[in-house]
Amino acid sequence: MRAVVLRQGALTVREIPDPAPGPGELLLRVLSTAICASDVHFMDHPELGLNDPTGRSLYDVEQDTVLGHEFVGEVIGHGPGCTDQFPLGTRVTSIPLRLINGGADGGHIIGQHPDSQGSFAELVVVTEAIARAVGPDASDDAVALTDAFAVGEFYVRSARLEPGEIPIVIGAGAIGLSAVAALARRGIEPIIVSDYQADRRALACMEFGAHIAVDPAEQAPMDVWRKVRAERNLWGPAVVFECVGASGLIQKIVEDADMGTRIYCAGGWYTGDSLDITTATRQGVTLQFGGGPWPQDWYGTLDAIAAGDLDPTPSIGMVVPLDEVPDALDLARRSAGPARIIVHPNGDHA
Repeated sequence: MRAVVLRQGALTVREIPDPAPGPGELLLRVLSTAICASDVHFMDHPELGLNDPTGRSLYDVEQDTVLGHEFVGEVIGHGPGCTDQFPLGTRVTSIPLRLINGGADGGHIIGQHPDSQGSFAELVVVTEAIARAVGPDASDDAVALTDAFAVGEFYVRSARLEPGEIPIVIGAGAIGLSAVAALARRGIEPIIVSDYQADRRALACMEFGAHIAVDPAEQAPMDVWRKVRAERNLWGPAVVFECVGASGLIQKIVEDADMGTRIYCAGGWYTGDSLDITTATRQGVTLQFGGGPWPQDWYGTLDAIAAGDLDPTPSIGMVVPLDEVPDALDLARRSAGPARIIVHPNGDHA
């Protein structure tokens, strides 16, 4: 099969052996897959995959690794011991984890381990036990975005917003939009979104349900929150969803925060940073890092997409073939592209 292969720190598009489904596994022909910032982080911070104590990821410069973990595909093969749950031709997606020995020995993140090749390829293998069939009403590209929008669902669910609390979403990229969408689906109002790029602010408001857009170059998001709180007589603490991952950003949020602010760090932190604990203590903030999405968030997001309750496709700004994935990944690295870039490894399809 053709695939985008990471080896010796470089990406090439070339032929590699077809993957073979093992016991309890499905072989999928990839219909659509999405580029994620974590694909770039895996390439750019190999030290995390060289010494991952969980064993879920592995960066080995001497082995081929195929990136990509947000996907939907068509079943074209079954490994030994599969059931008849997914006949040939069934559209299937999965949590991006390839279970080892049925999960008894953990699992590998699909697209971040040489033994669990990813979806920037014509074919991908998934574990039948955690796969889900996709009904006819959702498009391939919408289903491919399930994983990204499940991240926002996880953090919003974790926040457990109460009446009087106003959320602030920092960053309107892929994860920021997913947080806005999860807030809007719960009928929370108002939702403040902050981003330097005008087109992303507009997308968050016009397509995903944000109410107030802030350019942080002109106004501090917390200042806007204070004004809105007073105008609307909503006196709960601020609930901040940090969806950028820039160095120094959490410290700035803590410094600007009012007493009791809750901060959910969804931006993905792959380099070290520092936080003044004295300031955080004085402000009485609560911080949550990582930890999701959980299966309930992932499958719930898939159900919402399949039912038409969530449409993630307005976030898509580009669709590319395999040959253009290296350049598209570089756009994602520089935050110079659209919020989401979709890949069709086997070409466009009906």
